[in-house]
Amino acid sequence: MIRFDYTRPGDIDAAIRSGTPVDAAYLAGGTNLVDLMKENVARPLKVVDINRLPLTGITELGDGGLRLGALVTNSQTAYNEQVQRRYPVVASAILAGASPQLRNAATNGGNINQRTRCYYFYDTDTPCNKRQPGQGCGAIGGFTRIHAILGASEQCIATHPSDLCVALAALEAKVQVTGPDGDREIAFAEYHRLPGDEPWADNTLRPGELVTAIDLPPKGFATNYTYLKLRDRRSYAFALVSIAVGLRLEEGKIAEARIAMGGVAHKPWRRREAEELLVEREPGHASFDEAARALLAGAVGQGANDFKIELGRRGIIRALAQAAAGTPQSQTDKRIA
Repeated sequence: MIRFDYTRPGDIDAAIRSGTPVDAAYLAGGTNLVDLMKENVARPLKVVDINRLPLTGITELGDGGLRLGALVTNSQTAYNEQVQRRYPVVASAILAGASPQLRNAATNGGNINQRTRCYYFYDTDTPCNKRQPGQGCGAIGGFTRIHAILGASEQCIATHPSDLCVALAALEAKVQVTGPDGDREIAFAEYHRLPGDEPWADNTLRPGELVTAIDLPPKGFATNYTYLKLRDRRSYAFALVSIAVGLRLEEGKIAEARIAMGGVAHKPWRRREAEELLVEREPGHASFDEAARALLAGAVGQGANDFKIELGRRGIIRALAQAAAGTPQSQTDKRIA
């Protein structure tokens, strides 16, 4: 770990002034940034500790939605009565991830900004375009079991590791940010990026911008939902494939469908055209399979992760069946329902 300056501002304006230089980094829960600094992957010359900022509330919005403060911990969010009752897919996704100790420290803002857990990104002895642009991608042609099957590029095949983000993508949440140019709102679908030719840019934040809150919409799909996480072991493992589903049923047919996937791309993966295939149809294996194939259209494996394509198809079908039946995947008993 290199030497760095440390500051702990008491208000948002001071935090933005401190965090604007390109060699600065915001510190919240620290469950990702500190790891990266220890491995010399992240090398900020200034660390701006934002834990004193007033971003720790969960509050009602005028439109009927709910605002999650950026510094509310994952545990506080998952066990919040309003979140559990109105947005259970968010609570379920959080409880599917990490460990209780990490969830007690990790924050909502930190979670959506975490970097990939790609082996090659963490290993400074291997080339990585995310870590050092122009170096090449060590993962391509390497061990790719955890890597992307959708939306990848010749520059990067890493995946986004968050569980929470998959649920937020399905709900169409919005991210509130503030920075040197003032406040702005970012639709969740536009927050994270595919790698393209700039794999080092994980999201669309501008220099110095700080996430202040995540807004959940009024519609939470609280009855017909699930978060299904498929992984190598039942706990403390990142998703090989995960699926967040929200359905609205009317008179035995699907009136609205949301499906988002994790573990398969550089950002939570969603295709509206796949969801539209389910509308006005009765829940069933045939329609679920059709939607799954549309969502995975164009998927390409890298050899060791080829299995993710079929695993993803089957996982989507299972998740849709769970949501349609109103029997969401338990995050206590993690055996697949």
